[in-house]
Amino acid sequence: MLKLSDSNWNNLSHAYGEASDIPALLTQLSEYPGQESYQSEPYFSLWSALCHQGDVYSASYAAVPHIIEFLAAHPSRATADYFMLPTCIEIARKKGNGPQIPPDLERSYFSALRQLPALVAKVKPDDEGFTRVLAAAIAVAHGEAALGEAILELSPDVLKEFEEWQDQR
Repeated sequence: MLKLSDSNWNNLSHAYGEASDIPALLTQLSEYPGQESYQSEPYFSLWSALCHQGDVYSASYAAVPHIIEFLAAHPSRATADYFMLPTCIEIARKKGNGPQIPPDLERSYFSALRQLPALVAKVKPDDEGFTRVLAAAIAVAHGEAALGEAILELSPDVLKEFEEWQDQR
């Protein structure tokens, strides 16, 4: 895992250029800040930089092990975004919406993703949306990115339409 103090963050990129700002944002995330809205920091800046409109970057792959490390340290303090951001990064990667994972980041990236199912088991979701995020994280951890993406799209309205379609068959 690339240390947050490593100068190699300067060689990684995100949606807005050089990723030298990502370690400070991840440090903020390690403190489990509240999340009142999608614009709450550091969540908004991390999402904007690392998974921007469905695209991912070399810094995205370096950030995932840190996000999952924070999640593993205190699963009960983590918001849904601790699961959703790594899940969406992997979905985008599998869709080809980003560069190849740099070889020096591959091992820690995939090792982190493999931890998701065990971490899901330690969390009690407080709503339907969080439950979908957890199910998607399990799918992605098992290499099923398309299934993970489909699960994220299964909002109550979509499920209702699906049930109606099933009833008509």
